[in-house]
Amino acid sequence: MGFFSFLKRKKEKKQTIYDIPIKRSISEQIAGVFILLLFGAILLCWILNTTLLEKYYQRNKQTVLMQAYESINQAVESGSLSTEEYHSEIKRLCRTYNLEIIIIDEDSETVVYSGGDPKPLIHQLLDNVFLDHSKGEVYQKTESYTIEKDKDPGMNIQYLSMWGILQNGNLFMMRTAMEGIKDSVKIANRFLAYIGILVVVAGGIVIRLVTKRLASPIKELTELSQRMSELDFDVRYNGDVKNEIGVLGVHFNEMSDTLKKTISELKTANNELQKDIRHKEEVDDMRKEFLANVSHELKTPIALVLGYAEGLKECINDDAESRDFYCDVIIDEAEKMDVMVKKLLTLNQLEFGNENVVMERFDIVEFVHNFLQSANILIKQNNVTVTLESDADSIPAWGDEFKIEEVFTNYFSNALNHVDGERKISVAIRKREDVVRVSVRNTGNPIPEEALEHLWEKFYKVDKARTREYGGSGVGLSIVKAIMESMNRDYGVINHEDGVEFWFELEMR
Repeated sequence: MGFFSFLKRKKEKKQTIYDIPIKRSISEQIAGVFILLLFGAILLCWILNTTLLEKYYQRNKQTVLMQAYESINQAVESGSLSTEEYHSEIKRLCRTYNLEIIIIDEDSETVVYSGGDPKPLIHQLLDNVFLDHSKGEVYQKTESYTIEKDKDPGMNIQYLSMWGILQNGNLFMMRTAMEGIKDSVKIANRFLAYIGILVVVAGGIVIRLVTKRLASPIKELTELSQRMSELDFDVRYNGDVKNEIGVLGVHFNEMSDTLKKTISELKTANNELQKDIRHKEEVDDMRKEFLANVSHELKTPIALVLGYAEGLKECINDDAESRDFYCDVIIDEAEKMDVMVKKLLTLNQLEFGNENVVMERFDIVEFVHNFLQSANILIKQNNVTVTLESDADSIPAWGDEFKIEEVFTNYFSNALNHVDGERKISVAIRKREDVVRVSVRNTGNPIPEEALEHLWEKFYKVDKARTREYGGSGVGLSIVKAIMESMNRDYGVINHEDGVEFWFELEMR
């Protein structure tokens, strides 16, 4: 009883767990995290561009000014400042770094100038050096030079300027425009936004496809585990064994095989335990009932055998035909007693638990189909039409296949022996939640209602004359009852207006 209680609790637990819908799959979660990280990286780049690019650009320009200053001082030391070669170098620096350079001597004469009208720069340089009219933001100041950010009042453009005195006493001034960097930052941010959107969309699609492929074996394992929780151990993991998920799938298959074998053993052991408990309480009553029924059923055939044997011995009728008739009666009754004794022995073994019930999984549809094919000759001899209806082409069921054959044989034989009217027998295999019901229905007269409750009793016969006509012993349905109870499954009979239907059920899960 404990095993079935466990299965019931397992089913209730399954309903509370697996009925919960999965809101987001693993692939969706991974794709979401990736897109968020990608979006965050692009946003961080945009923030760094906005806040640090201008400062970085300014520091870079400041470095260019320092390098130009050092180059000019080296030219002063070497005396090459006024040479054509160095003037070409000055022009190259100005073109490369967008610089304006002017150097004047003590007489305010221009020594070096990058081009254009030098007067505005000379005027600004003299104001900065002698009148200290500079109003810009100073970044660096020494005895020889000053680096500051100021604005040209005439052109309203911000410059990074460097001015001071060279080693030879000449005054110099260098400057580079700062307005371009602000526009560059705006353009870079706009471009980064467009590229970022494109990268996020494309990256999201790619990572969705990749993660979906990676998550498909996990999804397969999830479905496999759910079906295993429903005690369906025929499912297999068929993925490639190339990574940890593949190894997990192999372990799932091994676990499925082990659980299938273990549950089969548990079902067999549980049936044996229940049967032992029940039969120990009933064994004494069954023995008494068995002896009484055997005595009653054998009394008539034994009396007939004795009577006809005495008639033969006393030669009541001397003609050969009478003697043959007496012998035929004796043989017929002896054969009936032999069949009855065999069935009683079978029934006795079932009821006393001397026969093991081996629970195994088999296809009930294939089983019935094979039986009907083997009984085809008998069906034709009785001029009967047999039909088979099933809910599926294959329905797995648990039971002792050999004993189920005995049950179905009894049902089908009874249907053949009592078929009448349209002479039709219909076999149906229907699913009912966790069980499959197999029924055999024949056309003919229904069974009297008062006889229904006694059908499963040993030696009970509804129509004794007809039962004797086809050699029935009244033990067949008792054997059905003993077999079905040995497997703890339901069975029964249903009356219809045009016939009778016998049925039994087997567990599918």
